[in-house]
Amino acid sequence: MLRIQNLVYHPAATPEPILKSISLELEPRQLGLVIGPSGSGKSTFLEIMSGLAKKTSGNIMWRDQELTPDDLQQLGGLVFQFPERHFCGSTILEELRLGHPELTKERIDQALEDVGLGHVSLSESPRSLSGGQQRRLALAVQLIRQPFLLLLDEPTAGLDWSMRQQLVNVLTKLKTEWSLLIVSHDAGELAAIADRCWTLNHGILESVEPSQLMKTQVPS
Repeated sequence: MLRIQNLVYHPAATPEPILKSISLELEPRQLGLVIGPSGSGKSTFLEIMSGLAKKTSGNIMWRDQELTPDDLQQLGGLVFQFPERHFCGSTILEELRLGHPELTKERIDQALEDVGLGHVSLSESPRSLSGGQQRRLALAVQLIRQPFLLLLDEPTAGLDWSMRQQLVNVLTKLKTEWSLLIVSHDAGELAAIADRCWTLNHGILESVEPSQLMKTQVPS
């Protein structure tokens, strides 16, 4: 279980904390969805959860273990907003093997199968894939690392309806094996597959039922 207690992030340069006493719990193999407008602290929250930024105070626990930023980097797999802009490999195989030259073909094939890309050629360029396929490839890159927690920043941003639906289907499948924590400005199709939901406004996190998010949208 992921447990966050009274998490505060208050950089010295800001008059008020960006994140104010955030607390949440997420069970294994659950999908948690945090919805908030631009500037609410969503991306900052994911940066802390992925170990890229250091909290000011509070506790982040996995099971009974207190997690440091180094622990969080090992525990979580972060998929940035528009991850396709960060692709470096000239082929899908190169993209998946970056930092993991020892990977077996079996493990690579499994990661692609998990995200619905089992049919693509490993010699194909990542940039030749459709937008939705590129998002799924970015997920496969993180699955290669075998994280305990998948962290996604606005995973459906910029995709058309059919591509969003394909991605939602993949996330539904992934939550049977992994815990997922997603932040977005728009609940969209994600609320329908979420187990836990919260709204984040001006750094304050509040729990909300997924059914409520399906009826109301937070403005961007």
